[in-house]
Amino acid sequence: MSDSSSGSLVVKTLSYAYGNKAALQHIDFFIAPGECTILLGPNGAGKSTLFSLITNLYNSRDGQILINGLDIKKKSCAALAHLGVVFQQTTLDMDLSVLQNLHYHAALHGMTRKQATLRIDEELERQGMRERQQEKVRQLNGGHRRRVEIARALLHKPSLLLLDEPTVGLDVPSRKGIVEHVHALCENDNLSVLWATHLIDEIYPSDKLIVLHQGEIKAQGAVNDVCNGQSADDISQAFQQLTQAKAS
Repeated sequence: MSDSSSGSLVVKTLSYAYGNKAALQHIDFFIAPGECTILLGPNGAGKSTLFSLITNLYNSRDGQILINGLDIKKKSCAALAHLGVVFQQTTLDMDLSVLQNLHYHAALHGMTRKQATLRIDEELERQGMRERQQEKVRQLNGGHRRRVEIARALLHKPSLLLLDEPTVGLDVPSRKGIVEHVHALCENDNLSVLWATHLIDEIYPSDKLIVLHQGEIKAQGAVNDVCNGQSADDISQAFQQLTQAKAS
């Protein structure tokens, strides 16, 4: 892996344990500006633990995390200001309207009412959600709720977007729409994305891939390189080979 500290996200020798049980071991990777990186791993691989460390919900004594060159341990507020997050479980207020949810989040980021109104309008337009802005969140289907959460995560114009299995429970058209939209954000807005998933069909050939299993990175790089490294015909076969449990 490159030593570059100029990436949108740099993770160096990161380890974490729950008591005596290791959850992550010596994790190293970086994400360049405009790069969509897929964090692929089965349930229990350590994906959510890694996200909790990047978002500073957990703190690790071992390793370093830099967001836009800022160490989250030393300059946590400044570093996290560059970050947008969509968690697996929805965190929208179901009894507030789309607009109220977004204005509340904008206020947390210190945006003025005028700034917030402009940014909310821009993001809802991009998400195709302007006509739904007065509806309560509980009236929306799963796909539309996810679009609101993505809009919320992008209000403050972060350089890095974390997506923790954002399509779980959605129907196929909704999943496809969100996958296409996020990839378009990388290509058109130079947004960096770390997308945790266990769904092979959410991966584009142009993506960077990190395969995480039992707390360790088993492979990383371009999709074709990961496949070639396993002499696999496709990423599904490569993933199966990389995540087969080995006897200790």
